[in-house]
Amino acid sequence: MSTATPDIDILPAQPFARQEGDVVSRVAHSLDQLQQLAELLAVEDGYVPAVRDFIVPKNFKLSVVIPVYNEERTIQQVLTRVAALPVPKEIVIVDDASTDGTRQILSQYECAADVHVIFKPQNEGKGAALRTAFRRVTGDVVIVQDADLEYDPRDIMTVIKPIVCGEADVVYGSRFLKAAGPLRVPATQNGTWSGPTTLVHRLGNRLLTAASNTFTGLRITDMETCYKAFRRDVIRSFEIQQHRFGFEPEVTAKIARRKLRVVEAPVSYTARGYAEGKKIGIKDLCNALFCIVRYGMWD
Repeated sequence: MSTATPDIDILPAQPFARQEGDVVSRVAHSLDQLQQLAELLAVEDGYVPAVRDFIVPKNFKLSVVIPVYNEERTIQQVLTRVAALPVPKEIVIVDDASTDGTRQILSQYECAADVHVIFKPQNEGKGAALRTAFRRVTGDVVIVQDADLEYDPRDIMTVIKPIVCGEADVVYGSRFLKAAGPLRVPATQNGTWSGPTTLVHRLGNRLLTAASNTFTGLRITDMETCYKAFRRDVIRSFEIQQHRFGFEPEVTAKIARRKLRVVEAPVSYTARGYAEGKKIGIKDLCNALFCIVRYGMWD
């Protein structure tokens, strides 16, 4: 009695070889990108990388989230400086459908180690970009970094320190504070904050912060700051609803409602004008006031 031999498909070796070659190619490309970042940092005249003055736990990782829209002039420099931070990290970049050369620049870093680039098909705003990024992060601490270099990435170490050291759940980097030993006091005219390019922005910022404090019960000095750092479980505990700059009052109100430990840390600031690409305006100011009232009352 004969037994039929079943048909056996033997996979050719070529696809595996091709796959292995692709992996090697991606690794090599990643190393090239890291080398490129290091070289870019080296040619920046007078730039001194940040120094870490605290201990990070074993296996700690920081997630730096960068929403981007039409920042071809500064995005590469921002990435270079963030990559130089002396802490284990990942960089999550969300391009909000840029129309200049930003997307082409970012496409070069898609394979770089610990750099995740997300391209959105249509422009929705900063809040929507951050919502996308927060779903992707894997770090223990998450911080927002703008792509326009108004904020110096070296200050990130100052902002995340209270969270890493177990002293806070959320930290806001305030442009109105200056360091004074262990205390943080309001900055004077000789402080580190250079102020917005127009009186409208300066007064608007103070108005919004005061209104936000009234509804939240917090006593912060700079609600509109870019530098907001969170424990990952905190920023994952609620969903961001605002698409644009309403993110700032929304997230502040939701944090306050959860009775989290919120502190501020002093940061520097170099303002830019509309000619240089500043995007926030009077319409956003009005929407922020609405969001302060809206999210100050309920989630």
